[in-house]
Amino acid sequence: MQNTRTEPREAPGHHPPSYWLPLLQLADSALPTGAFSHSFGLETFLERGLVRDEETFRIWLSQFIHTQLTYSDGLAIRLALEAGSAAELRDLDALLTAQALPRQVREAGVKMGARMLQIASLILDTAEVEQYREDVAGGDCSGHPALAFALAGRSLQVPLPELVGTYLFSTATSLTQNAIRGIPIGQDAGQRVLRRIHPDIAAATARIAGLDRSDFGATAPGLEIAQMRHERQRARMFMS
Repeated sequence: MQNTRTEPREAPGHHPPSYWLPLLQLADSALPTGAFSHSFGLETFLERGLVRDEETFRIWLSQFIHTQLTYSDGLAIRLALEAGSAAELRDLDALLTAQALPRQVREAGVKMGARMLQIASLILDTAEVEQYREDVAGGDCSGHPALAFALAGRSLQVPLPELVGTYLFSTATSLTQNAIRGIPIGQDAGQRVLRRIHPDIAAATARIAGLDRSDFGATAPGLEIAQMRHERQRARMFMS
């Protein structure tokens, strides 16, 4: 009997970009960076009853995206892509560390940055990622997940809007998973929130493209105060 089985053919002109799968892997909410241990001040709002359900969490997440996440991590990714030397990246690392005034947020960045660097080096064999790892190991840099993500994206030649938007949405996804556990809200509620913040991610990505270095570190004082109060909170589920 003749075998008529044929192999599937790839449609011409429809190859995904080479950076697609590595970028998805780095942005996966299941990436073991320790993000599940950090709420970045959300838990303080839970304890005070200001965030208590799906809608109040959506409002909090939207504000977090448009303030701290835009003017620290998001802008740092763009500046890292534009950096022309290792010295500029070291300076950017120092700025990220200095602008994180709450101790828990600063420590979370260092811990998650170390893990992101290690994972990025497993996925990609690039000189820039390895140089940053050496700078962190040698004490010349503190390490930060946004910079590790940016260097990986630069090596992969990911366009700026896709790189920034992916990072912002990945962070929002991690915080949503933490809200599902912490409030708690259901998984479906979490998915509704993520769908509703699509415009926030798009707007923040567009805004980041037009910012300059003087905008770096702008944040909401109320959020920073909540992040500082968290370390003295009576009962905690998260490390920040």
